[in-house]
Amino acid sequence: METLAQIKQLQAQMAASIIGQQKVIERLLIGILANGNLLVEGLPGLAKTRAIKSLAKNIDSQFSRIQFTPDLLPSDITGSEVYFQTDSGSEFKFDPGPIFANIVLADEINRAPAKVQSALLEAMEERQITVAGKTHKMEPLFMVLATQNPVEQEGTYPLPEAQMDRFLMQVNIDYPSVEDEVDVIGLVRQEEQALYTTTNSDEKTATAATNRLAQQVIFDARKEIANITVSPEMARYIADLVYATRIPEKYSDELASWLDLGASPRASIGLDKCARTHAWLAERDQVLPEDIRNIAVDVLRHRISLSYQAQGAGVTSQDVITKIIELVALP
Repeated sequence: METLAQIKQLQAQMAASIIGQQKVIERLLIGILANGNLLVEGLPGLAKTRAIKSLAKNIDSQFSRIQFTPDLLPSDITGSEVYFQTDSGSEFKFDPGPIFANIVLADEINRAPAKVQSALLEAMEERQITVAGKTHKMEPLFMVLATQNPVEQEGTYPLPEAQMDRFLMQVNIDYPSVEDEVDVIGLVRQEEQALYTTTNSDEKTATAATNRLAQQVIFDARKEIANITVSPEMARYIADLVYATRIPEKYSDELASWLDLGASPRASIGLDKCARTHAWLAERDQVLPEDIRNIAVDVLRHRISLSYQAQGAGVTSQDVITKIIELVALP
């Protein structure tokens, strides 16, 4: 339980700087504990980047931010072989790109063309990069968190289905409540005041570095999560939920009219990982139906394709998955 206590402390530290987004903080923790990559979506100004930076700031890790733009090249992400001339001769050395970090923020990933987006695929899936025929391994703690704006589509390149499926979860950030927004205003004002207060700045920096979570704690947590029990009934329930996205006509004609493409087996694997992590955070040693239902929308929403009829009727992926949860019974 000592490991869980330290993760809870990390959660509290993040909540101190991210007000009104408790669910987002929990999803970020589930993502890193489940060893997955996350797609974070929300309107501008809803603290997408701030939440990701808060996670990196409170972990003893190397953080890297990549601002995706239409003129970005794959080598700008992965790095490249660079020619060096020295007194003893000349040689090519690999100059690693920003992808070689523990926590990588891919900001506005849908602003870069497909060739650049695909440069992330090998790193996300294989945890390695191949440049000039040489393979370079990523760090043991490695996570990609990509953000995108769901409204502004001009000059953007939507992520292909193959790449969407490689994200463990798609986390949506909504507007905060009025009360939370008042607290946000106060928090930003306090940060501005602290910026101009130089007293004991070195001491504050040293204290912040001391309070950062060691990477080993995350590895220990993953080991404990791997031992969380998933009963055959819960495993079947996970499979039934995913299977319902592929044969919706078995459950409802309305559901069948909403879906064009169901989720892949990666969805079942992701549901299993996230449900075990959710149960561990809730201090349980086995997965319950509530763990699966709580995380199902985030794991499945980016893995299904809606029909034109559903889009015309204003039906969202979340509506479809909520309907599936209502229709699929426990084994």
